[in-house]
Amino acid sequence: MSVAARLLCFLVSSLAAFPATRFTVSVDKNTHPEPVTGRLIVVVARSDKPEPRLQIFANAAPIFGIDVSALRAGQQAVVDENALGQAVAALNQLPAGDYFVEALLNVYQKYNRSDGHTVWVHFDLNGQPLQVSAGNLYSDVKRVHLDSSAGWNVGLVLNHVIPREPEPKDTKWVKRVTIKSELLTKFWGAPVYLHATVLLPKGYDEHPNVRYPVVYPQGFLGAPAFEFNDDPNEKENAAAIHARGLQTGYEFYQSWISDHFPRFLAVTFIESTPFFPDGYNVNSVNQGPYGDAITQELIPYIDRNFRAIGKPYARVLEGASTGGWGSLVLQLQHADMFGGAWVFYPDPIDFRRYQMVDIYNDDNAYTPPGKAWITGERPMRRSDDGQVNITLRQMSQFEEVAGSKNRSGFQLHAWEAIYGPIGDDGYPRPLWNKQTGKIDHSVALYMRDHGYDLRYYAETNWSRIGPNVTGKIHFFCGDMDNFYLNLAVAQFEQFSKTTANPAMNATFEWGRPFKGHWWHPVSFAETVKEMARQISANAPAEEDKGWLSY
Repeated sequence: MSVAARLLCFLVSSLAAFPATRFTVSVDKNTHPEPVTGRLIVVVARSDKPEPRLQIFANAAPIFGIDVSALRAGQQAVVDENALGQAVAALNQLPAGDYFVEALLNVYQKYNRSDGHTVWVHFDLNGQPLQVSAGNLYSDVKRVHLDSSAGWNVGLVLNHVIPREPEPKDTKWVKRVTIKSELLTKFWGAPVYLHATVLLPKGYDEHPNVRYPVVYPQGFLGAPAFEFNDDPNEKENAAAIHARGLQTGYEFYQSWISDHFPRFLAVTFIESTPFFPDGYNVNSVNQGPYGDAITQELIPYIDRNFRAIGKPYARVLEGASTGGWGSLVLQLQHADMFGGAWVFYPDPIDFRRYQMVDIYNDDNAYTPPGKAWITGERPMRRSDDGQVNITLRQMSQFEEVAGSKNRSGFQLHAWEAIYGPIGDDGYPRPLWNKQTGKIDHSVALYMRDHGYDLRYYAETNWSRIGPNVTGKIHFFCGDMDNFYLNLAVAQFEQFSKTTANPAMNATFEWGRPFKGHWWHPVSFAETVKEMARQISANAPAEEDKGWLSY
């Protein structure tokens, strides 16, 4: 027997020793008769409560993903040991056992953007994640026994479409707004809409001549501001809400309508992008001019249609986490448009502490610098007492499985899409290699030099923006923020102390000890009262303050 023949026999026998492990997934013709392009994910869970697709997260159930292009009804897509996996790296590494499996297809549409790039993305204008986003396809849940030593070929059929939720109706207190953004529509080459939810003050209809200040709470994704709820029968987890220092939605409603409570308009946004449920209120080469759309289209619409005072001193901002970053960027980059920002545990505002990474000087995101023989893994999330429950490597690789080319819709991909440069293929250039963690410093410097490192932006523009910012920004953060966001806030505090002509005069309130990501020092109602005091103090003497008390 020749050497080549012996080698072929060896390869055949080797393959026989490793039986195939695969899922074959097809689309039901009655569910989606047209060819479909998107990200196909198979979820392998130990429980069906909730169903596996609702368990998609970095430390939940193993997931395995592949891209599909123009998949026809009845055609099989194969998810096998070559598919990228997270929690378990490959299908043939799954421990033998009984599982519940489900397939999900994140459906992409083709967009011919005004920058000349053609991209395929899932654009949910209501800001829903891929697990529950309208139009996505999913299969029945199937209970199976999987054993890599024996192999398997499990068939799944995408025979369900996630329905669109009915639009919520206006109430006495809550009005909903939808406008077509001409700026974003031009960028994406297809209609793009912005939404807002307007919470009206008590007496709005009874006092038609009164004009109101506006608070723009960020991060509520179109839900009524401050969790407002006028239904006493709605179930709310009061114990958990009170533990954060907040009121329940119904308790806030009682404050909102009480005598002598300041009368505000409270407006929340939905500014969804294909890369995240929130556009972060900034212009971006990857997602389009969301900053311009918010400040030039949506806010002027609110001013015109809801009797807003419409002057900078009477527009204030509030937000936590993503919303905290969004509040701060509006106050800094549109300093002459807003009169104050209440910033709670914002996403990284100093990229020398991009969570725990210094993206300018570190070479690797996953391990700290140094020459130790053994290096630790950088965490991404911890409990309030410091227990690490997800590493940055795990989260990065999870997002890469959930969506190639920054299309997962999760946090790290979102930051790269919003802050970073565009790649030659029209998709965002990654800040670091998701398999190795190696940082691309040219991407880091692009983020810094284009205004997304907010400490750097404030420092380099202080002489221009300082007069409109001094005394207007209030920071709140727990010392054990679960996502290490306290590190960048501390850096920003140190910078604020160096400002002069004028001094920033920002306030910083720290939750100690063991205060995590959702800590608030006072209730939303008390925060609104503080906003009223600042607005009143900054109002011109001749301005009518009828909104303070009818």
